[in-house]
Amino acid sequence: MDLESWELGLRRAVLAAGANLLQEMLAGLGSGRQDEPMRCGCGAKMKSRGQKEKRIKTILGDIEIRRSIFVCPGCGASRIPADEMLGVVRTGFSPGTRRMMARAGQRDTFKEARDDLSTFAEIEVSAKDVERVAETTGHKIEMWQQQERAALLKGHGEPENKKIIPLLYVSYDGTGVPMVPWETAGRKGKQDDGTSKTREVKLGCVFTQTQRDENGFPIRDDGSTTFVGAIETASEFGSRIYAEALRRGLEHAEKITVIADGARYNWDIAALHFPGCTEIIDLYHAREHLHDLCALVIPEGGNDLVRLETHWRTMLDEGRVEELMAGATLLMPRNGPRRKKIKKEIGYFENNAHRMRYADFRAQGLFVGSGVVEAGCKTVIGKRLKQSAMKWTVRGANSIIALRCAHLSGRMESFWEQQAA
Repeated sequence: MDLESWELGLRRAVLAAGANLLQEMLAGLGSGRQDEPMRCGCGAKMKSRGQKEKRIKTILGDIEIRRSIFVCPGCGASRIPADEMLGVVRTGFSPGTRRMMARAGQRDTFKEARDDLSTFAEIEVSAKDVERVAETTGHKIEMWQQQERAALLKGHGEPENKKIIPLLYVSYDGTGVPMVPWETAGRKGKQDDGTSKTREVKLGCVFTQTQRDENGFPIRDDGSTTFVGAIETASEFGSRIYAEALRRGLEHAEKITVIADGARYNWDIAALHFPGCTEIIDLYHAREHLHDLCALVIPEGGNDLVRLETHWRTMLDEGRVEELMAGATLLMPRNGPRRKKIKKEIGYFENNAHRMRYADFRAQGLFVGSGVVEAGCKTVIGKRLKQSAMKWTVRGANSIIALRCAHLSGRMESFWEQQAA
């Protein structure tokens, strides 16, 4: 007995029977006489142009339906009532199939998604089909969330949570995504010739904290993290992350903490949208700058460099930034290019000293690192959009980013419900 063959054979038989039943149930839908005249968007009464067959790929298998087509004698536009009722306007994939294709397409490469759909669901589609459906779904999610953001920013939207939130975190960062050549033409980058092969995705997350562990370390509330992101300007992203914080209950938060790296636009966003928040430079980024500073002060390396970095790292972790800067100033050469570079690094610590009081932040039970958004850059963006040989258009990348953010934020069901309404 080959049990696997029996399993697969029976599954195919059940799916085929289900497809036949579904086709019978839909027979005659959207055809025959209409109770009310069909109207065009321009207001004109439309005329019937007979019936036409359409093949639809459902999660049970392919079916065919015959439906009436109406055409406007004025502007020439057409409408097919059955397609509108079934949610298959200008597509040959059923809503259930599109949902599966979108989920598979955001998770892995389009080719892998094609193979998974075939293996797991007996749905036979091409990689290009998956790409089109995933990107179209992502674009619709972005349009849905744009409307949601506009309402929230105007004060008309409803927050997800109206209960008091003891501590709300907002964190954001950027990561490069490989692009097709015309999307980077004329843009400055990190290549040897000054050009760029990537565009920066700005990714943000919002999460809450209500407790600490037995050692006093903060614990992120389970399931509280949501993501937003796109390739866009700092101003546009500022509105995006602010709207997400509003949706999550920003106005009901007792305390707000923003964690980011030292890029100026990060703190411009915080000042504009989250005034009065606790601002924290991500400790990991601060340590990176400390390492660079130590290497400039002792360029020859060796044990002296190790001892110095260990000593200054203790100062940094304790928030004694002024002492650190004073020590670096004393060890700075009197002239030359190295002096200029050291002054620049000292300036970084000087400008962000109030955001580096790590001992005080820890005493308050706050997170001091942007590990959540850093992991998000790898999980949301890197895992899907930065695989070998991938190159994206801005529209394609933003569509998949919107799809992945919605999926990882647990918002896909809300989106599909909105689509079905």
